Amino acid sequence: MAPAHLRGCLNMMFQLATTLGIFTANMINYGTSKLHPWGWRLSLGLAAAPAFVMTVGGMLLPETPNSLIEQGNKTKGRRVLERIRGTENVDAEFEDMVDASELARLVKHPFRNILKRRNRPQLIMAILMPTFQILTGINIILFYAPVLFQSMGFKRSASLYSSALTGAVLASSTLVSMATVDRWGRRILLITGGIQMIICQVIVAIILGLKFGSDKELSRGYSIIVVVFICLFVAAFGYSWGPLGWTVPSEIFPLETRSAGQSITVTVNLFFTFAIAQSFLSLLCVMRFGIFLFFSGWIAVMTIFIYLFLPETKGVPIEEMMRLWEKHWFWKKIVSEDQQAKKTNGLNHA
Repeated sequence: MAPAHLRGCLNMMFQLATTLGIFTANMINYGTSKLHPWGWRLSLGLAAAPAFVMTVGGMLLPETPNSLIEQGNKTKGRRVLERIRGTENVDAEFEDMVDASELARLVKHPFRNILKRRNRPQLIMAILMPTFQILTGINIILFYAPVLFQSMGFKRSASLYSSALTGAVLASSTLVSMATVDRWGRRILLITGGIQMIICQVIVAIILGLKFGSDKELSRGYSIIVVVFICLFVAAFGYSWGPLGWTVPSEIFPLETRSAGQSITVTVNLFFTFAIAQSFLSLLCVMRFGIFLFFSGWIAVMTIFIYLFLPETKGVPIEEMMRLWEKHWFWKKIVSEDQQAKKTNGLNHA
């Protein structure tokens, strides 16, 4: 629904809402931890409130213009588009939507179609972007911040407070991304965020490796430094891979494969979220401070990947996204070869 020049910012409201929810949950956990012995029940039960709001909101949610056009209701689709844009001058955009819808209608099997060679760049991004997002190590901070901070010698209340602090940093840093993504672009935020995360994780690993004494506690000074760099790591994720890990996959697919592409993105994200959540404590016991070097290595890989293989999608209408891959130094070889093969087959049939 978002216009191309605001798509990045509006897409990131998804991440902002998520981070605000994480921060709110952290604060609730911090408060209910003081209510013995039933506070944890209250914390768990309160999750029903946002679930209720989501259910009611889903019932009230209107259809998008693209969805209405796909259902054959072009008149209502145009009316909704005019209301969203605030003007009746939507002829060009409406025609693009109708053309894309007619093309998508020809595709009977989106999951089969997404495997075709011409959709290879988008498919790879749909798999690797959510994979890399989780391999930044952000979930070990969000899921296990109290465990991490307690293992560094923080008291239980201090560890909960520190996890709430990281939640606040994550939410506030998302605002930075919302303000800059449609001016600076996606690539610059992903690359700079990656570099900042690498630096922070390496510094934390060095401090824990050298200063985590036999008494299994950090000194107060080093504890503060660790918390600061973990917060800087979270901030870097919050303005880069956090929101853009969702934004980029959502805007690179043509209409005919968008549903399949988004399904793959979410599935991969949830799979790696599950895998990291289940394996982290074992990895922490085995690797100790090396766990931060493990994730920083993955961040280095993904930063190089973005630099080499992700074209800038800022301001490009979704209906014209295919042209980016055709112009990219690497992907054009794959896309053009597919188009050339189609032409050859067409001539043979003729």
